[in-house]
Amino acid sequence: MQWRNTRSGYGWLAIGFHWLVAVAVIGMFALGWWMVELTYYDPWYRQAPAIHKATGVLLFLVMTARLLWRWLNPSPCPLGRPWERRLAALVHGLFYLLLFALMIAGYLISTADGSAIDVFGLFSVPATISDLPDQEDIAGDVHRWLAWTVIGLAGLHALAAFKHHLFDRDDTLRRMLRPTTSRR
Repeated sequence: MQWRNTRSGYGWLAIGFHWLVAVAVIGMFALGWWMVELTYYDPWYRQAPAIHKATGVLLFLVMTARLLWRWLNPSPCPLGRPWERRLAALVHGLFYLLLFALMIAGYLISTADGSAIDVFGLFSVPATISDLPDQEDIAGDVHRWLAWTVIGLAGLHALAAFKHHLFDRDDTLRRMLRPTTSRR
């Protein structure tokens, strides 16, 4: 079983991080979009935000581990034309930046009143910054815009992967679906 990346493909850990983050981000976006429409008397009014916050904290930990793994285990050689490789590097960097900014904005919303974030009863994350003027509203606006930006970028990212697969007929998509067994 190939855990580490090679020069020609990704290992299981990088692939797992990619798809775990992708599913979590899409799920969090859907949950966030749905929960903002809940009314006070809806049974999910308190439960949905609690799930959203706790999952956001776990996603932050996964993203931190993913970034560390990326530094310790460099990515395979990029495919495509030079401009596509530069654009891919820019998009990947943007994903990290936007996702961390999105999660920090979510943290600032959740802790604006000084309350800690409970993570499924396992641990809690204390409020370190609270009571800033309009913290919850400003962080909420930033969070919403970042979420839409990340989803839009993810859509373009998926389209680019399909373009590589269907039109360029290279291994860009295949490398993120299964690890290569070739040596470094």
